[in-house]
Amino acid sequence: MSRSSLANWARAVLLAIVGGLWVAPLVWMVGTSVKPQEEVTTGQFQLLPREPARIGLYAYENYYAGRARFSGPDGLERAGYEGVLTSDNVHFILYLRNTLIVALLGVCGMVLSSAIAAYGFARIQWPGRNAIFLCVLTTTMIPFPAIMIPSYFLFKSFGWIGTLAPLWVPALFGNAFNIFLLRQFFLQIPNDLSEAARLDGLSHWGIFWRIILPLSRPALVVVALFHTMFVWNDFLGPLIYLNHQETFTLALGLQFYQAQHGGTPWNLLMAACTLVTLPLLVLFALSQRTFIEGIASTGIKG
Repeated sequence: MSRSSLANWARAVLLAIVGGLWVAPLVWMVGTSVKPQEEVTTGQFQLLPREPARIGLYAYENYYAGRARFSGPDGLERAGYEGVLTSDNVHFILYLRNTLIVALLGVCGMVLSSAIAAYGFARIQWPGRNAIFLCVLTTTMIPFPAIMIPSYFLFKSFGWIGTLAPLWVPALFGNAFNIFLLRQFFLQIPNDLSEAARLDGLSHWGIFWRIILPLSRPALVVVALFHTMFVWNDFLGPLIYLNHQETFTLALGLQFYQAQHGGTPWNLLMAACTLVTLPLLVLFALSQRTFIEGIASTGIKG
């Protein structure tokens, strides 16, 4: 075997090991979600159920129609939960609807506002442009806890506490990191296209809408996917602003589900985690090629 072939095999084995380590928690989560309660309380680590032939039955019980018992913090056995989707205490379908509303409105606002700001920084010459862009980038260093209390009182004065508005309205004003990503992409588009469009009579808005945006689809997909992931995983924001179960998002609903009665059987909790994670995995799988293309082509030119 030649040296190059040996190096390729070594690289493939290393990638397989690293990939296996990364995907193992996901496999354990899905595997545990289709195990019976007796199997998850043994304390032995096992990725998949011992009885693969009964996975369908256990999945039906855990996700939909089962009933599992659990021990509370006082050691006493309590009445069990129904399947995750049919539980009387939590409503994951409602949480999913709320999360989709926040994600859809937030992504539309974030992509459009960030793109407009990035176009102004990348394609229009105006006094103080670089200094203001530096100030915008500086805002990425401000942690959310530093603005948490002022934001809460601001939204409270608007009467938005207990509604979904505080979770998606700020996205209408863009985000410094996304503005930076889009600016770097816009800088790679040749100026000759803009000059030709201006000779044809297009304004800056026409150039932005009819030329720059269609050419920037990979970068826009990256921004949309980043913001969707942020909304899906955001726990602190909903915890602060939402106080009614009818407005809970998936991240907050999952915590609420776990806190019910002081504990939750692991198989049902992992079934709930799988339901929360699955839409994001499907979205990433569908947009994977465009996402990687956008990442690879963003930030090449400073």
